[in-house]
Amino acid sequence: MEALGDRLKLMVKTFRRECGRVLHSERTTIHGADGMLMVLQLAMAEVNKQRGGEFKVALSDVLMAWKHLLLDKLHLPPPSFACLENYDLTLKAYESFLKRSNTVDLVDILSMYKQLRVVDSDPEEPVSPIQLFEFLSGNTEVPELPDSSIPSTPCSKSRPCSSQVKMAVRRVFCSYLSLLVNSKNDMALALTLDVPSRTLGRQAFTDIKHAAHDSKNSLFLAVTSFVRAIQLGGKGYAPAESNPLRKHVKGLSDYVQFLDNLEEILGEIPDPSACGARLVTAIRAVLVKGRSSGDEVYAAADETSKELKDRIFQLHQIQKQAANGSGTGISPARPKAYAINHATALGGRDTLKVLMALLDEEALTPPCPNKADVLSEDQPVLSGAEGTCVLMLFRSPEVSTGCSPEPLRNRVQSRLNLIKPKAKDKGIRSQFACTYKDEEPPLNRVLDFPSTSQVPTCVHPAPKPKPTMAVDDRFCCDMQDANTAKPTPECRKKEQSELQREAAFEQRSGNAQNGGLGLGNRKKTGIQMQRKGNKRKQLDSDQHGGSENEPPEKKQHTHVSVKVPGKNVSKTSNKKKLIAGQGKLTSFFRL
Repeated sequence: MEALGDRLKLMVKTFRRECGRVLHSERTTIHGADGMLMVLQLAMAEVNKQRGGEFKVALSDVLMAWKHLLLDKLHLPPPSFACLENYDLTLKAYESFLKRSNTVDLVDILSMYKQLRVVDSDPEEPVSPIQLFEFLSGNTEVPELPDSSIPSTPCSKSRPCSSQVKMAVRRVFCSYLSLLVNSKNDMALALTLDVPSRTLGRQAFTDIKHAAHDSKNSLFLAVTSFVRAIQLGGKGYAPAESNPLRKHVKGLSDYVQFLDNLEEILGEIPDPSACGARLVTAIRAVLVKGRSSGDEVYAAADETSKELKDRIFQLHQIQKQAANGSGTGISPARPKAYAINHATALGGRDTLKVLMALLDEEALTPPCPNKADVLSEDQPVLSGAEGTCVLMLFRSPEVSTGCSPEPLRNRVQSRLNLIKPKAKDKGIRSQFACTYKDEEPPLNRVLDFPSTSQVPTCVHPAPKPKPTMAVDDRFCCDMQDANTAKPTPECRKKEQSELQREAAFEQRSGNAQNGGLGLGNRKKTGIQMQRKGNKRKQLDSDQHGGSENEPPEKKQHTHVSVKVPGKNVSKTSNKKKLIAGQGKLTSFFRL
C-alpha cells in the first residue's frame, strides 16, 4: 500500500507541476474518492429531477453507478450487470459539475499523465488503471483502524460515531482551505456555508444557487458580489429590495468577513508554516466557539488542527529542500507582466504551494469503508441546527411558474398606486398655455365607471360658462335679424316694449314733435350717447385684449337695417366672434 501511495503522489506531483499546459487555471483542485462519490450522487439526483422526478437518489443506485463510472472512465471491461438507465445524462452532469467547479478527479489525472510527464525523468505509467480502480473502490488492503468496526447503517444525529464526527470536521477544515486556493469550488462552499451556524440553511443555499445560475457564476462569486454590492455599491448600485438574498444579509456578511480574514492572514504572513498554523487556528476558533471541552466536535477540532499544523510544517520543509537542491517542485505559474494584480500576486504564494500540496494529499487518502457515512442524510450536527448533508442542501424547492396570484396586500397596494392622482405642477404657466392640450383626466375618474352597466345619472350635464359679451339685448336681436330672414318672437316683443317706452318718454317731455331742445330730449340724447360709448369701449377692449403683441385690426362695420313700423333704423354692428382661448387669456392679463 505504501508503494501504491508513493506512486499516486508522484502522479499528482507531475500533474501539479505541468498542469498549466492543459488547464486554464493553475489552482485547480482534486477530488478524492469520497469527493467523486458525492459529486456522482448530486449528478444522479439532478438527472432524476430533470426526468420528472424528485431531487433524490437511492444509495444502492449510487453505488451501482459508481462502479460503472470507474470502469467506463478507466476504459476497463464493463461490469456484468446491465447498463444503468440515463447513464449518459449522469456522466454529462458529472463532468459539467467538475468543469464548473474548476476541479478534476484522480481518473482525469491518470489520463493526462501521459501528456504531462517528462520522458527522461518521469516513469511511463506509475499506476495502472486496474490499481487505480481497486484504490478508488476501496478493495485494496488497508491497515485496520482502531474504530473500523462501525455499523453499516448510518448513526443517529443525537449520538454520532466519533469517527464520523472526526471525518466531517476534517472535511470542513480542508474545505475552508480549498476556498482560499480555488474559489470556484461549489462543494467546498456547500460544506462550509453554515458551519459554524450562521442561520444559512437550505433556503439560503437555494437562493444562492438560483442567483449563481442567473448570473452564470460560481456560488462563492454570487455570495461575494452580493455582499460587496451591499457594502460598497451605494444606493444606485445596491441590489433590489426584492432580491431573495436580502433575507440572509447578516449570515452572508459574516461568512464573507471570515473568508476575508483568512485572506488577510494569507497575504500578511510570509512564512508558510506560521501562516498555515494561523489559518488552522482561526478555523478551529470558529468551530469550537460556544462549545464545552467535553464536546465531540471540540475534541475532533483540536485533534484535526494539531495534525494539520504538523503536516503543513513538514510539507514546507520538504519544499524548501527541493527548492535548495534541484530547484524543481510544486509551483503555480508566476504572475504575468500584464496582470492587474501583478504587484500583489506574490503575496502568500509560498503558503499557497503548501496548501495545494496538503489538499492533494487529502485527495489521495483511502476512501471511507462505509459509504453511508458519506452519502447518508444523517450527518453529524456541526452547526447546531442540522447535519451537513450535501444532497439536502442542493435539493431546492420547486421554482414558481408564475401562475399563482400575488398576495392580497400586493394587489391592493398596486391598485391604490394606480388610482392615486399624480401631483400637478403648480409653477407659472406660459402666456400661451391656453393653446396647450389639456392633460388626461386622473385615473380615478376613469375607473369610476368600469362597466357599461354603471352609467352617470345626469342625462343633461350643465353647460360650460361662456364669456359674457358687452352688448344689449336689442343689439343681439338686430344681429339675429340680419343673419336670418324672419325675426324671432322674443326679439319682436323686446322691440315693441322699447318703442312703447320711447313713445311714452316723448309724450312726457312734450317736445317730441318739435324736435326741440327740451329737458326730455337732452336726457334721451345723453342716455344714447352713454350707451354708444359703453359699447365702443367694451368692443375695443375685447379686440385689443386678444393678443397684445399684434397690431389692432380695422373694425369691420356691418350695416343692419331693422324695419320698424313708422321708422327706419340702421345700426352698425361691431360684433366679432372670439377665437379659442381668447377669453382665458384676457382674464389672465386683467389680474
